[in-house]
Amino acid sequence: MISISTEEQSCDGERGGVDQSGRLAGVFSGVGAALLGLGLTLFVPGIGMQAMAATQASPAAPAAREIGTVKTVNGNTLTLTSDAGQTYTVTVLETARVLQLAPGSTDLKSAQVIALTDVAVGDRILVVGKAGDTPDAFTAARVILMKSTDIAQKHAAEEEDWQKRGSGGLVSAVDPSSGTVTITARGKKVAVQTTSSTIFRRYAGDSVKFESAQKGTLTEIQVGDQLRVRGTKSDDGSSIQAEEIVSGSFRNLAGTIATIDASGTSFTIKDLATKKTYTVAVTENSNIHAIPAEMAQRFAARARGQAGQGTPAAGAAPTGRPSGAPAGAPGSQEGPQAAGAGRGAGMDLSQVVSRLPVISMKDLHAGEAVMVVASQPQASGGLTAITLLSGVEPILAASPSGAAMTLSPWNMGGPGDAGVQ
Repeated sequence: MISISTEEQSCDGERGGVDQSGRLAGVFSGVGAALLGLGLTLFVPGIGMQAMAATQASPAAPAAREIGTVKTVNGNTLTLTSDAGQTYTVTVLETARVLQLAPGSTDLKSAQVIALTDVAVGDRILVVGKAGDTPDAFTAARVILMKSTDIAQKHAAEEEDWQKRGSGGLVSAVDPSSGTVTITARGKKVAVQTTSSTIFRRYAGDSVKFESAQKGTLTEIQVGDQLRVRGTKSDDGSSIQAEEIVSGSFRNLAGTIATIDASGTSFTIKDLATKKTYTVAVTENSNIHAIPAEMAQRFAARARGQAGQGTPAAGAAPTGRPSGAPAGAPGSQEGPQAAGAGRGAGMDLSQVVSRLPVISMKDLHAGEAVMVVASQPQASGGLTAITLLSGVEPILAASPSGAAMTLSPWNMGGPGDAGVQ
């Protein structure tokens, strides 16, 4: 689902980050007067696009604004659902100006004047005007919109670019002085070279949905983090000039469920790799899937074959198509590895997880074998499930240490899917 969130930013065109599945961030600048003296930011995570304008509000006639998705259109009346979930009945004045912006646009001068009849269900709009007599009423003097079809096309183009010019892996070193981050991708070291123009995004503690990613910095990236990058690669693939980076801290767990909380909001698991028991919270953002028995057996056979070839060196990044990272950021085959878990190069289980049957915590029971990708918010220190896969007993039996195969968090919705789920 594509969403637009508001936040205050400077009017000098500071660039935004990657989108939810989202992806490429762009900025709209120089729209001060056009937005009736309002300061706002339009962030469309589903395609990684950002729109921005900040000006001083007029003390004499402050204007109200709402941002959201068009649900119905009936004459000069629109039903708008804001990103906060509030539904408004918007009456558009006959004198109102309706402008259409193309995704990636940076100036309202490029906006096209359209008729109100061109507004369609699903379009993303900003209405500027005044609140009505009731909490759910609004009168619009101006409507600025981005067509849902244009957003989808932008998303597709950005996803393709992430696949062509993207890479990713496990962070093995960070050098703030040179702005270089070293990652391990398929057992190979890659130097990610950043500059002052590199866009940094950081995934929230309980989600890898792009819209949940926050503006980040180089200093937030730590050894053991999973990192996705898009930019210009060197001919030999040993380095990449980073245009955009999204990172996060994840942990891979594999073992049996010990207990499940009565409310179904958390469970405990004894991890095969560390022999420790962890409590993992489950939220509405957690993705829970079940792998069919026949498919699990096939992966188990592959795990046994890989084990026979020797366990890969610890720190090698597992593979997996990140369907949830920045706009497709996803297109590289490297997936994350839990810091300190000692897991090795993985297989392509992550590529199929998002397409497996969805289940709920009610379908799970104590003693069941599962694989989990969890995030660890710095504030709480607890673990939150990003993705949980059940039905993996054959896989874990084939690779008791859990080293042969791991899941990639990018498949669980994040940046890379406007619904990467």
